[in-house]
Amino acid sequence: MIKKLLLMGMLLGAVRAGAQTYTPTADNLAARKNFQDMKFGLFIHWGIYSELGAGEWVMNEKHIPYDSYKRLADFFYPQAFNAHEWVMFAKKAGMKYITITSRHHDGFSMFGTKASPYNIVDATPYHKDPLMELAQECVKEGIELHFYYSLLDWGRKDYAYGSPIADGKPVNGDWDSYINFMKAQLTELITKYPGVKGIWFDGHWERDVNWHYDEIYGLIHKLNPAILVGNNHHLEPKEGEDFQMFEKDLPGANTTGFSGKSKIGALPLETCETINNSWGFNITDRSFKSSKRIIHYLVNAAGLNANFLLNIGPMPNGKIQPEFTDTLAIVGAWVQKNGEAIYGTRGSGIPAQPWGVITQKDKNLYVHVMTPPQQPYVFIPQLKGKVTKAALLADGSAVKFKQQTEGVFVYLNGVATDPNDTIIKLTTN
Repeated sequence: MIKKLLLMGMLLGAVRAGAQTYTPTADNLAARKNFQDMKFGLFIHWGIYSELGAGEWVMNEKHIPYDSYKRLADFFYPQAFNAHEWVMFAKKAGMKYITITSRHHDGFSMFGTKASPYNIVDATPYHKDPLMELAQECVKEGIELHFYYSLLDWGRKDYAYGSPIADGKPVNGDWDSYINFMKAQLTELITKYPGVKGIWFDGHWERDVNWHYDEIYGLIHKLNPAILVGNNHHLEPKEGEDFQMFEKDLPGANTTGFSGKSKIGALPLETCETINNSWGFNITDRSFKSSKRIIHYLVNAAGLNANFLLNIGPMPNGKIQPEFTDTLAIVGAWVQKNGEAIYGTRGSGIPAQPWGVITQKDKNLYVHVMTPPQQPYVFIPQLKGKVTKAALLADGSAVKFKQQTEGVFVYLNGVATDPNDTIIKLTTN
């Protein structure tokens, strides 16, 4: 009996020893910090679905047969695409990184891949790789590039969309084949394209299967340990992930119903939102967000220690809508003046207040007053450290304040307000 117990103990120890635990490298941790410092990114949804002008889900929502939908590739020719213009658009808006769809749920690859002929180089008359041009331009201009990659595929037979699931895989598909296909494409994206810093997964929520994340995440970190892995699964962070994202909601909120199970973890945070109501180009969607609303979203995200990834859907010819360029030029001008209170900051730990939020960098606190209070002051509770100075960020003029046990009163009498966000810089000891 003793021998059996010893043997069982040895076997149990071996099993535990064999379990893999992800330990991010020093380069990965540095990339995470840099990611948090950037704060503002451009999300781009662009594909053959753009031709129909009804969003990126048009194939699914309009019940277009896959074989019919694939014909869109025959006349996809984005003759006006200019990688330099896209990157400069992001830079002028104050954005520090770009996340773009390399392959969406329709299964069409927007890059030159050897893993499938269904891609922009081989299946369209364009015969060019816009993602390679974008990657090269991002390197030139100092913009980070991340690739969105869909786990879900409406067309591939091995994925078998709509198939019953048994034993962690689709009954009517070939799950091993599909996993290997994704590994091949991810290897291409990470090894062929210069300067890639992140992979943004989506589609997990479509089915309850074994996604082989241990293999997929492990492969990515083996190819480049510094690359950041995130997954829009709307759940708690999983082993092997490097940042946590929230869809169309700030961390901790669930107004859209996507984040009910998204318990905030210890990873860097990112929230994504659309500039109108659509991810992909939608010719009838005129619900454009104002520059003020976008600035407030950016500031509120920063106050909650999160990045803001703002999405646009370029037109099928490769041009960005003028409504987007005009609005983000205004946002960029504001960020250029007030970036000190956004870039490189972290959440202060002080809860959002009715008037706004607070960001922090070193010993400086930035009080963002976005909704002017009825009383001539704002009250900041739970502030740690002694405030030695208060000044308006815009011009450095002194602002009166009073610190008491329960918090700090910052007085707004005579303070020149900003219609978007009046920022007061507090220096602490």
